[in-house]
Order: sequence, then C-alpha cells, then structure tokens
Amino acid sequence: MAKTQLGARVDLEVAELAKKRASDLGLSVGEYLARLVEDDASGLRARAVEAATRFLAEHQAVFDEAEEGQRARGGAHAA
Repeated sequence: MAKTQLGARVDLEVAELAKKRASDLGLSVGEYLARLVEDDASGLRARAVEAATRFLAEHQAVFDEAEEGQRARGGAHAA
C-alpha cells in the first residue's frame, strides 16, 4: 500500500502518550495512529464500547455488592 505523510499539531501530553502507547505495543507512531483510525472507521471501537456498556449494565449489581462489601470492611473502593 502506498504511504503518505500527514502532519498534525497536538498537545505535548497527547504526543508523548501516543509515543508511549506505540512503544508499548511495539509499533511506530504512524502504525499506531493507522491502527486507531482503522479501528474507528471499521466500527471496532464503537462495538467494543457498546459491549463494555452492556456488560456493566448486566453486572452492575455484582459490582455494587463488591463495593458495598469493601466499604463494610473499611477497605478500598471497587472500580
């Protein structure tokens, strides 16, 4: 596939985060950005968010119960 160069201005924090995540995944920043765009354009990200939303809605009582148990014992709060 032919390559082209893009230029974008982002906050320093965003640039550093992109570099870190790309490195963590063993990708170049360009490969990482391409993956993000492809996932977004294909609907993969939206489907993942919808699945996570459904999961949390279906299991909210379990999370609430675990958090309440932590509070009762004086421990840390569940996420």
